[in-house]
Amino acid sequence: MSRKLVHTPEGVRDIYGDEKEQKTVVERLLLEKICGYGYRDIQTPTFEFFDVFSKEVGTTPSRELYKFFDKEGNTLVLRPDFTPSIARCAAKYFMDEDVPIRLCYQGNTFSNTSNLQGKLKEVTQMGAELIGEPSVHADAEMIAMTIEALYHAGLSDFQISIGNLEFFKGICAEAGLDEDTELELREFISGKNYFGAEELLDHIHAPARDKEALLKTGDLFGSVEILKDAGRVVTNARSRAAIERLDTLYQVLCYYGVEKYVSFDLGMLSKYNYYTGIIFKGYTYGVGDAIVKGGRYDNLLEHFGKKAPAIGFVIVVDDLLSAMNRQGAAIAGMESCTSLYYTQADFKEKLKEARRMRSEGRHVALLPAMRK
Repeated sequence: MSRKLVHTPEGVRDIYGDEKEQKTVVERLLLEKICGYGYRDIQTPTFEFFDVFSKEVGTTPSRELYKFFDKEGNTLVLRPDFTPSIARCAAKYFMDEDVPIRLCYQGNTFSNTSNLQGKLKEVTQMGAELIGEPSVHADAEMIAMTIEALYHAGLSDFQISIGNLEFFKGICAEAGLDEDTELELREFISGKNYFGAEELLDHIHAPARDKEALLKTGDLFGSVEILKDAGRVVTNARSRAAIERLDTLYQVLCYYGVEKYVSFDLGMLSKYNYYTGIIFKGYTYGVGDAIVKGGRYDNLLEHFGKKAPAIGFVIVVDDLLSAMNRQGAAIAGMESCTSLYYTQADFKEKLKEARRMRSEGRHVALLPAMRK
């Protein structure tokens, strides 16, 4: 007789009891705030054609995808990332729309990586995308909404760090770096491997001024005052425009009243190559990675046939919940369950009481009384 399997594969786990109830409540609270900004829920398939997440799109590397085949021989993948799916969907159903499109979603993503380091291969994400709006006000709306959603869910001690890829790209263009070199350098700097970055720049004989500016990007992080320091590092118009965009963004975030949650990082460089400008991440105590990731991707929808700017974000719900539990954060709306015990003689009365309490929105479990 074969042995029964009672455990899950590496990188996935069961969620039940109080933890699942907390997760459900947190998801509801996040969605309340996002929908309050006019975003409408959308659901995309758990698996898509491989081309939706191909190298040309600039998303997760092929080796980290769960790939399989359908009976027609098409290569399919479990989604590792929601943004390309939303972009594909928006290009299909909103092709002729010329007004901003606000979409939100929730579901699980899958990453087939062997380097777990405590991370799960299947995680729940919730996010939003604003499509067709290129302005700095759209950037501010997305970041302010993120902050308000996290606070509404019960998290109070966190920080949203904001960068702008155009700052880095401007220096790379001035230095004459090709795309492959830029991507390699981006990986070094985002991983804080400055020795590797310096060796690469020396190997390609990058101009001394540009080399200094590129290596210094990793040190340009902190309060809004860091934008002045960034302005002294560069002379090219593209990088200066990136700083101006960040400065204007901060002013708009002040109008929202969320500036105390904001900092800046000019060395923030995402692994997703579809990001084009403003990018941001959210950090808090109790987890080792960002609980929020987002940014502008103005060229992604064109890959699916619709030319439109866009910006979005995703909240990693599992990491958010883990951080809140470790910080002892209160989750509003947690409903305790009341137990009502009945005997054969009083079952009718107890059932009537349970139905009354349930009609009031309370959680009631009707249980048989223990026999003496």
